[in-house]
Amino acid sequence: MSTILRKLPPTEATGLRTGARHSLAELYRPADLVVLGLGVMIGAGIFSIAGEQAATTAGPGVIISFMIAGIACLLACLCYAELSSTMPTSGSAYTFTYVIFGEVWAWIIGWALILELQFAAAVVARAWGAIAVGALTNFGLRVPNADLVQDLLVVVILVLLTGIVALGARIGLRALWVMVSAKLLAIGAVIVVGLPHIDVANFGEFYVPPKTLDAAPATVLEIFYGESQAFGWFGVFAAASAIAFAYIGFDIVATSAEETVNARRAVPRGMIRSLVIATVVYLAVALVMIGMVSYTRISEVGPLASAFRAVGEGWMAHVIDAGAVLGLTTVILVLIVGQTRVLFSMARDGLIPHGLASVSRRYHTPTRVTLVIGLVAIVLAEFVPVIQMRELVVIGTLFAFAFVAAGVIVMRRRMPDLERGFRVPLSPLLPALSLVATLWLLVNLRVLTWAWFALWMAFGLVVYLLYGRRHSLLASPQTPARTTPHGRHRR
Repeated sequence: MSTILRKLPPTEATGLRTGARHSLAELYRPADLVVLGLGVMIGAGIFSIAGEQAATTAGPGVIISFMIAGIACLLACLCYAELSSTMPTSGSAYTFTYVIFGEVWAWIIGWALILELQFAAAVVARAWGAIAVGALTNFGLRVPNADLVQDLLVVVILVLLTGIVALGARIGLRALWVMVSAKLLAIGAVIVVGLPHIDVANFGEFYVPPKTLDAAPATVLEIFYGESQAFGWFGVFAAASAIAFAYIGFDIVATSAEETVNARRAVPRGMIRSLVIATVVYLAVALVMIGMVSYTRISEVGPLASAFRAVGEGWMAHVIDAGAVLGLTTVILVLIVGQTRVLFSMARDGLIPHGLASVSRRYHTPTRVTLVIGLVAIVLAEFVPVIQMRELVVIGTLFAFAFVAAGVIVMRRRMPDLERGFRVPLSPLLPALSLVATLWLLVNLRVLTWAWFALWMAFGLVVYLLYGRRHSLLASPQTPARTTPHGRHRR
């Protein structure tokens, strides 16, 4: 038991300088981290999630749902900010857990992050292919054999973005700046064109009387509640759970800490600022959508485009298509970057094959693990029904959120003297509230998702017991000496 609960010393997590065992070059500055966060948090969902949740779950109360979701995610973001400022490492929640709770728990979180990021890249790539085909059709182009074209587009986008990440973080960063700027322009056009068409009467009293649904309970919460409901306050909070998933992604900013200048201060600021900006942008688009058309007339398919058609601005559908394609492109790019950094850290610690931690001398990036991630994403996107299993992305993320919130409380007690560039205010109250909010989101997931997650984690524990436990660098009698990917030792 003591073997699997061995902990990574904080000095080993943070290395010789302010970043974690600097094998990766410093690249990111505060503004870059904000772009990184916006790149992954603002995807195609910004054009649809408000309409979908208003039409089916919360009515005009979806505006309140966005506020609740923003607060819940901000609590988690504050917890990530403190731990990132204490241990600025590419491993993010995996390394935090390694230091605070021990190796087996770190493996569990690392395994959950693999599920989150790898599945997310495949899910978003699949959605990107469908939206790209739809955009071509909307522009009047005839697309023969749409399914085959979609499959080819998925492969093309994953190969292209994997290549960009493998060839160097600086190239990926420049591409990200261009694409994020372009999609923000598209979102700005949505807000500016939609504002004059807002009718205050469409907001009503932000409350729609609750309605019992005929569907059988599917989520953990519905099973305990005994029935499925929509609208009312139950609907507002249920929609908040769905909306919170759109904000998920700020945690990936933490994986860039090792490559960030003055990471102890820059990473917390980058995460918090990107989340606040994303929340404001989502809320602005939601206000425009709900204000233009009554929730009873919102289409569940392409809700924002249909809202603009209803007010005589049908040409905006092309702007929305362009924004959606750009939005998902940046999401895939950042997901590949985040997954690369997490696996790089796990390999560097010996829990997965150490060869994956090699850094290319030419491109100064973990090229080998990047190519593996890209290949796995292609296989998942093409041969696994990832769209139907997309909630696995969410449960992996929320599992990490829970450990990070608990980690802030535990680290304050056990390691009060560690240098922190940021501290969660009102601790342990706010971390405890973050833990409660995370548990709320978890019980709003389907029972089937929990079953698949349990199987994934059980498989992961077998892998750890057969490989990770024995190959961990902490199992070596010379634990304090860490080997960099180029063979040099540090103490």
